[in-house]
Amino acid sequence: MPERKPPATVTILDVARHAGVSAMTASRVINGNPRVGAELRERVQASVHALGYHPNLAGRSLRTRGTARIGVLYSNPSAAYLNELMLGMLEQSSLSGAQVLVEKCSGLQSQRAAVQRLVEAGVDGVIVPPPLCDSAQTIGDLDQRGIPVVAVATATPLPEVASVRIDDYAGARAMARHLLELGHTRIGFIEGDPKHTPAQLRKQAFLDTMAEAGIEVPATHMVVGMFTYRSGLEAARQLLALEPRPTAIFCSNDDMAAAAMAMAHGMGLRIPDELSIVGFDDTPMATTLWPELTTIRQPVTAMGKAAIALMLERIRDRREGRERTPRHQVMKFSLVKRQSASAPAR
Repeated sequence: MPERKPPATVTILDVARHAGVSAMTASRVINGNPRVGAELRERVQASVHALGYHPNLAGRSLRTRGTARIGVLYSNPSAAYLNELMLGMLEQSSLSGAQVLVEKCSGLQSQRAAVQRLVEAGVDGVIVPPPLCDSAQTIGDLDQRGIPVVAVATATPLPEVASVRIDDYAGARAMARHLLELGHTRIGFIEGDPKHTPAQLRKQAFLDTMAEAGIEVPATHMVVGMFTYRSGLEAARQLLALEPRPTAIFCSNDDMAAAAMAMAHGMGLRIPDELSIVGFDDTPMATTLWPELTTIRQPVTAMGKAAIALMLERIRDRREGRERTPRHQVMKFSLVKRQSASAPAR
């Protein structure tokens, strides 16, 4: 008889899908977070029992030293990006036998309070997604407390802080070249949060690529957004009010691209016949838009997994008394061509 394959490992994502809740809620229940309501807690616990889910608390190198506790400190305005990142982190932490504690924050005082809560919870390290990955204040606060940090998606990683990212500059150049190859020369650009280093690199890559093509970009074609849908609406409104208006708009993330599409549809413009729109990140939103969005694929879920792996590596080193230079992992991006961009109308 052929050898039977062992059953697939049940992950925290399977539990979340079975219970009909988010992966973050499932994680909170499994990790004993008291903030989850009784009804949701019962649903998740029922799914844990039904699926036979067991956290891998052996955790290879961590098995003799106790379960690693990893904090995640976030203030990201893009729910789509954050959800993809958390899926990767929760899946990897489940497979590695680590616990993930998530804290949301906003202003500086809120950040300090969130850091304090993570410290009091006994975390072994903290992962900081964008935009906090570029916050010297937050990273410095954690460093002063002796807590290792992994920064996600910073374009200028600090030597002493482990990081995982893509080459934002090369990604934005690839998209700008794609628009130029389609025949666009009048291209509007919606920037991201100016304080976020990837936003700065994406903007610079766009300007450099246009300059190489001998095209000067008017200041009116550069509009600041904040990586949010609402900011994308206002930025697109400004660009589409220009005479003549751009034949293409390059948005620094998919949320703002979705907003630009909504604004264009509201004005009766046909995409891509009368206006091409492209984005950056390739979140699930990109394939729910009409037409589907041409964008740069940032492997966000895989970056979440890599962030957990880097953090566990740092925790093991500390527990075993090793001091090694933090690693900086650069992951591959890709240009995904869909239906939102084509040659400009003649």
